[in-house]
Amino acid sequence: MLRITDLVSSYGHIKALKGISLEIQKGEIVSLLGANGAGKSTLMKSILGMVRTEGGSIQFKGQELIGKKSHEIVPMGISLVPEGRKIFIDVSVEENLKIGTFFRKRPPARDKELQDMVYQIFPRLYERRSQLGGTLSGGEQQMLAVGRAIMSDPQLLMLDEPSMGLAPLVIAEVFHVIKKVNEMGITVLLVEQNAKMALKISDRAYLMNTGQIVISGTGEEFLQGDVLASVYLGGKKG
Repeated sequence: MLRITDLVSSYGHIKALKGISLEIQKGEIVSLLGANGAGKSTLMKSILGMVRTEGGSIQFKGQELIGKKSHEIVPMGISLVPEGRKIFIDVSVEENLKIGTFFRKRPPARDKELQDMVYQIFPRLYERRSQLGGTLSGGEQQMLAVGRAIMSDPQLLMLDEPSMGLAPLVIAEVFHVIKKVNEMGITVLLVEQNAKMALKISDRAYLMNTGQIVISGTGEEFLQGDVLASVYLGGKKG
Protein backbone atom coordinates (compact mmCIF):
# COMPACT_ATOMS: atom_id res chain seq x y z
CA MET A 1 0.00 0.00 0.00
CA LEU A 2 2.79 2.43 0.92
CA ARG A 3 6.37 2.30 -0.35
CA ILE A 4 8.93 4.88 0.77
CA THR A 5 12.33 4.84 -0.90
CA ASP A 6 15.43 6.85 0.10
CA LEU A 7 13.34 9.70 1.53
CA VAL A 8 15.16 12.85 2.59
CA SER A 9 13.22 15.59 4.41
CA SER A 10 14.41 18.70 6.19
CA TYR A 11 13.44 21.63 8.38
CA GLY A 12 15.46 24.53 7.02
CA HIS A 13 19.11 23.44 6.98
CA ILE A 14 18.50 20.49 9.32
CA LYS A 15 18.02 17.11 7.65
CA ALA A 16 15.38 15.30 9.70
CA LEU A 17 15.13 12.20 7.47
CA LYS A 18 18.29 10.80 5.91
CA GLY A 19 17.35 8.26 3.27
CA ILE A 20 14.37 6.45 4.85
CA SER A 21 13.03 3.33 3.10
CA LEU A 22 10.08 1.26 4.33
CA GLU A 23 6.98 -0.57 3.12
CA ILE A 24 3.50 -1.07 4.54
CA GLN A 25 1.24 -3.78 3.16
CA LYS A 26 -2.54 -3.47 2.98
CA GLY A 27 -4.21 -4.55 6.24
CA GLU A 28 -1.11 -4.31 8.44
CA ILE A 29 -0.47 -2.48 11.67
CA VAL A 30 3.08 -1.16 11.47
CA SER A 31 4.76 0.61 14.41
CA LEU A 32 7.42 3.26 14.05
CA LEU A 33 9.57 3.33 17.19
CA GLY A 34 12.40 5.50 18.40
CA ALA A 35 13.42 8.14 20.92
CA ASN A 36 12.22 11.73 20.77
CA GLY A 37 13.83 13.50 17.84
CA ALA A 38 14.36 10.30 15.84
CA GLY A 39 12.22 11.63 12.98
CA LYS A 40 9.04 9.60 13.46
CA SER A 41 6.58 12.49 13.35
CA THR A 42 8.53 14.08 10.51
CA LEU A 43 8.08 10.90 8.48
CA MET A 44 4.31 10.98 8.98
CA LYS A 45 4.15 14.66 8.07
CA SER A 46 6.25 13.98 4.98
CA ILE A 47 3.80 11.30 3.87
CA LEU A 48 0.98 13.84 4.21
CA GLY A 49 2.86 16.59 2.34
CA MET A 50 3.40 18.77 5.42
CA VAL A 51 7.22 18.75 5.38
CA ARG A 52 9.59 19.72 2.56
CA THR A 53 11.15 16.67 0.90
CA GLU A 54 14.49 16.91 -0.88
CA GLY A 55 14.80 13.47 -2.38
CA GLY A 56 13.40 9.98 -2.63
CA SER A 57 9.92 8.66 -3.30
CA ILE A 58 6.66 8.13 -1.41
CA GLN A 59 4.24 5.92 -3.33
CA PHE A 60 0.72 5.21 -2.11
CA LYS A 61 -0.98 2.42 -4.06
CA GLY A 62 1.45 3.11 -6.88
CA GLN A 63 0.87 6.87 -7.00
CA GLU A 64 3.69 9.29 -6.18
CA LEU A 65 2.87 11.63 -3.28
CA ILE A 66 5.91 13.90 -3.39
CA GLY A 67 4.89 17.20 -4.91
CA LYS A 68 1.29 16.90 -3.76
CA LYS A 69 -0.33 19.07 -1.08
CA SER A 70 -2.07 17.70 2.02
CA HIS A 71 -5.52 18.58 0.67
CA GLU A 72 -4.73 16.43 -2.38
CA ILE A 73 -3.35 13.50 -0.38
CA VAL A 74 -6.17 13.13 2.16
CA PRO A 75 -8.80 12.36 -0.54
CA MET A 76 -6.49 9.63 -1.86
CA GLY A 77 -7.13 7.73 1.39
CA ILE A 78 -4.57 8.81 4.02
CA SER A 79 -5.46 10.43 7.33
CA LEU A 80 -3.42 11.52 10.36
CA VAL A 81 -4.36 11.64 14.04
CA PRO A 82 -1.77 14.19 15.20
CA GLU A 83 0.18 14.24 18.42
CA GLY A 84 -1.79 16.12 21.06
CA ARG A 85 -5.10 15.27 19.34
CA LYS A 86 -5.73 18.84 18.02
CA ILE A 87 -9.50 18.66 18.30
CA PHE A 88 -11.62 21.82 18.17
CA ILE A 89 -12.56 22.55 21.78
CA ASP A 90 -15.23 25.19 21.10
CA VAL A 91 -17.46 23.11 18.83
CA SER A 92 -19.50 19.99 19.54
CA VAL A 93 -18.38 16.39 19.17
CA GLU A 94 -20.63 15.99 16.15
CA GLU A 95 -19.24 19.15 14.50
CA ASN A 96 -15.69 17.92 15.15
CA LEU A 97 -16.58 14.72 13.30
CA LYS A 98 -18.07 16.63 10.36
CA ILE A 99 -14.79 18.53 10.00
CA GLY A 100 -13.22 15.18 9.13
CA THR A 101 -15.27 15.07 5.92
CA PHE A 102 -13.95 18.41 4.66
CA PHE A 103 -11.49 17.16 2.02
CA ARG A 104 -13.62 14.21 0.85
CA LYS A 105 -16.52 14.77 -1.51
CA ARG A 106 -18.91 11.84 -1.16
CA PRO A 107 -22.64 11.21 -1.14
CA PRO A 108 -24.22 12.26 2.19
CA ALA A 109 -25.21 8.63 2.72
CA ARG A 110 -21.53 7.64 2.97
CA ASP A 111 -20.85 10.40 5.52
CA LYS A 112 -23.80 9.13 7.57
CA GLU A 113 -22.49 5.56 7.29
CA LEU A 114 -19.06 6.64 8.55
CA GLN A 115 -20.58 8.66 11.39
CA ASP A 116 -22.65 5.65 12.46
CA MET A 117 -19.45 3.56 12.33
CA VAL A 118 -17.65 6.03 14.59
CA TYR A 119 -20.50 6.01 17.09
CA GLN A 120 -20.55 2.22 17.02
CA ILE A 121 -16.81 2.09 17.83
CA PHE A 122 -17.09 4.91 20.39
CA PRO A 123 -20.49 4.76 22.13
CA ARG A 124 -19.33 7.49 24.52
CA LEU A 125 -18.97 9.93 21.62
CA TYR A 126 -22.58 9.27 20.70
CA GLU A 127 -23.63 9.96 24.28
CA ARG A 128 -21.63 13.21 24.24
CA ARG A 129 -22.33 14.21 20.63
CA SER A 130 -23.77 17.60 21.64
CA GLN A 131 -21.00 18.43 24.14
CA LEU A 132 -18.16 20.81 23.30
CA GLY A 133 -14.89 19.04 22.48
CA GLY A 134 -13.13 20.89 25.29
CA THR A 135 -15.42 19.36 27.93
CA LEU A 136 -14.33 15.79 27.13
CA SER A 137 -11.77 13.84 29.16
CA GLY A 138 -8.33 13.20 27.65
CA GLY A 139 -9.30 9.69 26.61
CA GLU A 140 -12.55 10.88 25.05
CA GLN A 141 -10.69 13.59 23.14
CA GLN A 142 -8.35 10.93 21.76
CA MET A 143 -11.38 8.88 20.68
CA LEU A 144 -12.78 11.99 18.99
CA ALA A 145 -9.49 12.60 17.16
CA VAL A 146 -9.53 9.00 15.86
CA GLY A 147 -13.22 9.29 14.96
CA ARG A 148 -12.61 12.52 13.05
CA ALA A 149 -9.85 10.80 11.06
CA ILE A 150 -12.16 7.87 10.26
CA MET A 151 -14.69 10.38 8.88
CA SER A 152 -12.25 11.09 6.03
CA ASP A 153 -12.72 7.43 4.97
CA PRO A 154 -9.02 6.50 5.11
CA GLN A 155 -7.40 3.36 3.77
CA LEU A 156 -4.22 4.24 5.70
CA LEU A 157 -4.63 5.73 9.18
CA MET A 158 -1.55 7.26 10.81
CA LEU A 159 -1.57 7.80 14.59
CA ASP A 160 1.06 9.96 16.29
CA GLU A 161 1.47 9.14 20.02
CA PRO A 162 -2.19 8.21 20.68
CA SER A 163 -1.52 7.19 24.31
CA MET A 164 0.29 10.39 25.32
CA GLY A 165 -0.94 11.80 28.63
CA LEU A 166 -3.56 9.13 29.20
CA ALA A 167 -4.17 6.93 32.26
CA PRO A 168 -3.15 3.23 31.98
CA LEU A 169 -6.73 1.94 31.75
CA VAL A 170 -7.54 4.47 29.02
CA ILE A 171 -4.35 3.55 27.15
CA ALA A 172 -5.45 -0.09 27.07
CA GLU A 173 -8.80 1.01 25.64
CA VAL A 174 -7.12 3.14 22.97
CA PHE A 175 -4.99 0.20 21.79
CA HIS A 176 -8.08 -2.01 21.73
CA VAL A 177 -9.74 0.57 19.48
CA ILE A 178 -6.71 0.71 17.14
CA LYS A 179 -6.92 -3.06 16.75
CA LYS A 180 -10.66 -2.83 16.12
CA VAL A 181 -10.19 -0.12 13.47
CA ASN A 182 -7.61 -2.32 11.75
CA GLU A 183 -10.01 -5.27 11.78
CA MET A 184 -12.46 -3.06 9.86
CA GLY A 185 -9.96 -3.09 6.98
CA ILE A 186 -8.00 0.10 7.68
CA THR A 187 -4.21 -0.15 7.47
CA VAL A 188 -2.44 1.53 10.42
CA LEU A 189 0.91 3.28 10.81
CA LEU A 190 1.52 3.89 14.51
CA VAL A 191 4.05 6.14 16.24
CA GLU A 192 4.03 5.34 19.94
CA GLN A 193 6.39 5.77 22.91
CA ASN A 194 4.68 2.88 24.71
CA ALA A 195 6.67 0.42 22.64
CA LYS A 196 5.54 -2.81 24.29
CA MET A 197 1.84 -1.98 23.92
CA ALA A 198 2.38 -0.97 20.30
CA LEU A 199 4.34 -4.10 19.42
CA LYS A 200 1.69 -6.40 20.92
CA ILE A 201 -0.79 -5.28 18.25
CA SER A 202 1.71 -4.72 15.41
CA ASP A 203 2.43 -7.02 12.49
CA ARG A 204 5.79 -5.34 11.90
CA ALA A 205 7.88 -2.49 13.27
CA TYR A 206 10.70 -0.16 12.27
CA LEU A 207 13.13 1.39 14.75
CA MET A 208 14.37 4.89 13.91
CA ASN A 209 17.39 6.77 15.22
CA THR A 210 18.48 10.26 14.13
CA GLY A 211 16.50 10.21 10.88
CA GLN A 212 17.37 6.69 9.78
CA ILE A 213 15.89 3.20 10.02
CA VAL A 214 18.27 1.13 12.14
CA ILE A 215 16.34 -2.16 12.30
CA SER A 216 13.04 -3.71 11.24
CA GLY A 217 11.19 -6.90 12.02
CA THR A 218 7.90 -8.38 13.16
CA GLY A 219 6.28 -7.17 16.36
CA GLU A 220 6.98 -10.55 17.92
CA GLU A 221 10.68 -10.41 16.98
CA PHE A 222 11.01 -7.02 18.63
CA LEU A 223 9.29 -8.22 21.79
CA GLN A 224 11.30 -11.45 22.07
CA GLY A 225 14.71 -10.03 21.19
CA ASP A 226 17.05 -7.54 22.82
CA VAL A 227 16.26 -4.79 20.32
CA LEU A 228 14.09 -2.60 22.53
CA ALA A 229 16.27 -2.96 25.60
CA SER A 230 19.66 -2.48 23.95
CA VAL A 231 18.84 0.13 21.32
CA TYR A 232 15.55 1.80 22.20
CA LEU A 233 15.61 1.74 25.98
CA GLY A 234 19.36 2.00 26.35
CA GLY A 235 19.85 -1.04 28.54
CA LYS A 236 19.77 -4.82 28.56
CA LYS A 237 16.72 -6.97 28.43
CA GLY A 238 15.48 -7.71 31.95
